[in-house]
Amino acid sequence: MKKRMIMLLSLLLVTSWTLAACSGSGNESPQGAAGSDTETSKEPVEMLLRHTQVGADKQKRLAILQDVVDKVESEVPNLTFTLDGVESDVNRKEKLRGEMAAGNPPDIFELFGSPDSKVYAKEGMLLDLTPILQELGIQDQFTSLEPFTYEGKVYGLPIGGSGEGFFYNKEYFAQKGWQAPTTMAELDNMLAEIKADGKVPLASASKAGWVPLMLTNHLWSRYAGPEITAKFATGEAKWTDPGVVQGFAKHKEWVDKGYFKKGELGFEYAEYTTQFTSGEAILMYDGTWKSSVFKEGQSGESLIGKVGFFNMPPVENGVGDQTSLMRDVNNGYGFSASVADDPQKLEAVKAFIKNFYNEDMQVRGLVEDGVLPAMKLDEKVLTDSITDELMKEIVAVLNASKTSFPAFDALVQADVTTEISNLQIQKLIGGQTTPEKMAEELQKIQEEANASVE
Repeated sequence: MKKRMIMLLSLLLVTSWTLAACSGSGNESPQGAAGSDTETSKEPVEMLLRHTQVGADKQKRLAILQDVVDKVESEVPNLTFTLDGVESDVNRKEKLRGEMAAGNPPDIFELFGSPDSKVYAKEGMLLDLTPILQELGIQDQFTSLEPFTYEGKVYGLPIGGSGEGFFYNKEYFAQKGWQAPTTMAELDNMLAEIKADGKVPLASASKAGWVPLMLTNHLWSRYAGPEITAKFATGEAKWTDPGVVQGFAKHKEWVDKGYFKKGELGFEYAEYTTQFTSGEAILMYDGTWKSSVFKEGQSGESLIGKVGFFNMPPVENGVGDQTSLMRDVNNGYGFSASVADDPQKLEAVKAFIKNFYNEDMQVRGLVEDGVLPAMKLDEKVLTDSITDELMKEIVAVLNASKTSFPAFDALVQADVTTEISNLQIQKLIGGQTTPEKMAEELQKIQEEANASVE
């Protein structure tokens, strides 16, 4: 009981759980719940679908979702979806947590894999998808379901994969006679020369802590090793370990040298993109999903064919695989356990999974939106599908990476994520703390979180 309550508190679920309507539903067999066609209700039914495809640069992703919704509505009699678009952080950290606490999540919703899905699954709030995947014959067709798996059962499905690295302005690099840097020292020299040219070396937008932390996470994983973050929650490693502190210090060094635009703590993520697409910033560290911006009709249309991508270069005396790339499949869809009690809603969930998770839609997500496939695709199909040079370059970088590691928030407890994302990284950027003090504060929270689950 103690462990259960601590896990709930770690996700800020501060109200009581009301599970009477759905207790045990996640363990029912969907086949048994659905029954025969004659048992399926023909009454009108509405389902709420929560998504995060909001904003101009996510319109292609939204169009893909809308096509799936239209297909499902045509297949399931008297079904109507209501789409609820919410910004990603608001969905994960505010709305969904509150809805889970109250016992009334949407029927279908975007769900963060680890650690969120495991906590919600433990409390019986998510539909067990294992028998549905078996019924559809796709249980072995995903690249990884680990972030959505709890006690051997699957409670969510990844929308797609992603990697993280540097997007760069190819025209500027060509003018300087540069190629993508192969060492950290080479990258440092480039950043200094870009600044000397009166340009912003690195795009920045640090009002939301997760944006700068993409870069920081990769830096400490170079200096301390790609496996270290997974060891914080087990106590095998500490935030105060020298390599982690060195990663924090490297980010602070770039801040102090003026390599980011002044005032970054006040910039939203949209500004991050604008700095790069306008030509103001020469480099932008971001996820591979950003490639969708550099397509016709998107905000980075003027840079089509002029953007490249490279991995974080190796650092001197770095630990572990220096080609390792931050890569995961942690963003996905979850389904309320309560749909198992409604045969028509359960039928709709099966239809949604069938129409969203197939080769055609995975290829479409890659080609139109730059989302890496979450399912295993035939190599020839994948190669033939990629037509733009940027995506080819991204795939080449991913293939050159021998190993990968997930982002820190998939590996540490929510309290630790909150501490670093909502306080410590901004204090470091704003000069209100040091790399050493930041590490000490994080380790205190980490030890409290570790002790709470023992």
